Amino acid sequence: MKYRNVGKSGLKVSEVALGSWVTDLNGTDAADVARRTVDLAFDNGVNFFDCADAYSGGAAERFFGDVLARFPRRELVVSSKVYFPTGPGVNDRGLSRKHIFESCEQSLNNMKLDYLDLYYCHRFDETCDLEETLRALSDLVSQGKILYYGVSEEWGGARLQEAQRIIERLGLHPLTVVQPQYNLADRYIEHEIMDVCARLGIGITTFSPLSQGLLTGKYRKGRPIPEGSRATWQADRQINDMLTDENLDMVERLIEVADGLGVNLAIMSMAWILQHPQVSCVIAGASKPSQLENNIKASGFVIPDDAMAEIDRITGFQRFERHVG
Repeated sequence: MKYRNVGKSGLKVSEVALGSWVTDLNGTDAADVARRTVDLAFDNGVNFFDCADAYSGGAAERFFGDVLARFPRRELVVSSKVYFPTGPGVNDRGLSRKHIFESCEQSLNNMKLDYLDLYYCHRFDETCDLEETLRALSDLVSQGKILYYGVSEEWGGARLQEAQRIIERLGLHPLTVVQPQYNLADRYIEHEIMDVCARLGIGITTFSPLSQGLLTGKYRKGRPIPEGSRATWQADRQINDMLTDENLDMVERLIEVADGLGVNLAIMSMAWILQHPQVSCVIAGASKPSQLENNIKASGFVIPDDAMAEIDRITGFQRFERHVG
C-alpha cells in the first residue's frame, strides 16, 4: 500500500481507503463479514476508514468504533461527517454551530474516540451562514476534537473560494480536504474543483470510484443483471438509471483497455483516479473481503500514457493541461 498527503497538510492516508456507506450490518453473518473486511484492510496497509453519522442511522459509526478499537489509534485515520438529520428536532440537521457540536460529540461517542482525524460537511447548508459553520469547525480543531475539517458534495469552486476568504479574514484553521464523487463516468470535478483545490492546497479524497458498480464489469450489455447485485434492489434506482446503452457501450470499451493492461476494470478504474496527483485517495466500499483484495491492487498500479489517452477518448473527455500558480 502506498500513502499520500492530504493536500498540503502533513496527514498521510492510504491510497485506497475503506468506506462504510453501503456496508451491510444486518444480522450476525453480515456483521462478521464486515469485521473480516476491516481486519483485512488494516492488515494490508489501509489506514483511512471513512464513515458518517447518517450511515445506517449511526450503526456504521458504532460498528467502526467496536472494530477499530482493536487497532493502535496512532495508526488510524478516521473520519465522519455532519449535515443530515440525526433526530426529529428542528436543530437536528444542517451545519449550525449547535448541530455541528452535538453531532461531533455523538460521533465521538459512537466511535469510542477522543478525536476524529477528518470531519466533513456532508452537504452544503443554504439555511446557515457560512461564517458560522467555519467558526464552529475551526473551534473543534482548537478543542482537539477534530484534527482537520473539510467538505463533501455540493461545494463547488465558488463556495470553496468563499470559504477560503472567510478563513483568511478571521484567521481560522484551514479547510484541508474535499470529498467529491469522482470516477470514469462522472468527471465533473475536473472542470473547476481540481484547480481550486490545487491553488488552495486542499486535498481530494474521492468516493464512488466504481460508480455504484457500473465500473466493476458486472453489468454487461446484452447480459442479464447478476443476481444479488445492487441493480436488483428494488429501491436502488441510482444504479439502474446508469445502465443505459451509452454507459454499457463505454464499459465494454473500457474492459478492452483493462484487459490489455492485464487487470480487471475495477482495478483500472481506481488506478485511473489515483493517476491524478491532486487526489489523495479513493474511498471504496467492500461488501466482502474479496472485493477489498481486488481494490487494494489499484494502489501503485501505473496506467501508461497511451492507455490514459484511450480512456479519455472512450469517456469523451479532453484532458486539460493545468498551470496552477
